[in-house]
Amino acid sequence: MGLTRNPSRFIPLLLLLILTSLQLIPPSKSAPDFSSIVYKGCAKQSFPDPTGVYSQALSSLYGTLLTQSSKSKFYKTSTGSGQSSISGLFQCRGDLSNLDCYTCVSRLPILIDKLCGKPIAARMQLSGCYMLYEVAGFAQISGMEMLYKSCGGTNAGGAGFEQKRDTALNSLENGMSGGFFTTSYEAVYVLGQCEGDVGANDCVECVKNAAQRAQVECGSSISAQIYLHKCFIGYSYYPNGIPKKSSPSSSGRGGPNTGKTVAIIVGGAAGVGFLVICLLFARGLLKKKDDY
Repeated sequence: MGLTRNPSRFIPLLLLLILTSLQLIPPSKSAPDFSSIVYKGCAKQSFPDPTGVYSQALSSLYGTLLTQSSKSKFYKTSTGSGQSSISGLFQCRGDLSNLDCYTCVSRLPILIDKLCGKPIAARMQLSGCYMLYEVAGFAQISGMEMLYKSCGGTNAGGAGFEQKRDTALNSLENGMSGGFFTTSYEAVYVLGQCEGDVGANDCVECVKNAAQRAQVECGSSISAQIYLHKCFIGYSYYPNGIPKKSSPSSSGRGGPNTGKTVAIIVGGAAGVGFLVICLLFARGLLKKKDDY
């Protein structure tokens, strides 16, 4: 009886429940993940460190690089002195914000320590950034040295793909004077970046070399990533159109996060359903009051 005679006192509670349910619905947009591991390079030799001088220099290097990653996309420095000095650098992809760059770089020392230990040289490449270091006297390699390649497992069907890909790669080469460039041509999206201290002419030559390797070694694959010592390039072919915010850095590692998308849809539907139930319940209570 009491419930039907004064239903209005339940309305604030219903509104609170409705607002709570809406807050539980996950947001429709998720932050992009730039921290997936692309490859690692760990020297076989660990540095002898009986006094801890190398460890101290490496920790200081990491601290400097991490601090700078919140201000710039590329930074190169060295710590220590003499034979115990260590040089290193980080670089973030040109389209990352300062916050994303810092977040990406902050993972690198942890991953290097976990996956490499403390070798005399190491390089860790994530999808959005990379870091490398080497002790004094470590053997240098050519800037054109290939470090990693990945060719998409699916081949493009139909004629004309290679012409589209080659035209897109040529456009990439022509636009690399600034060190980072993305463009697209006929559903082929391309991206390239050179290490921050590489000159404009050397950058173009490096990217051209990487593009040629992609053409030869990946053939008609719909996607490819080629990482040379001083630059990298990637392309992805989307015959049905380029999705928004797509990039070659994520090609070959699956498409959109379907699991998260489904969870968002189901959560939203559940929230709307709960809202409808609450409104119907409130309507029924008010109707009973009118009947009395």
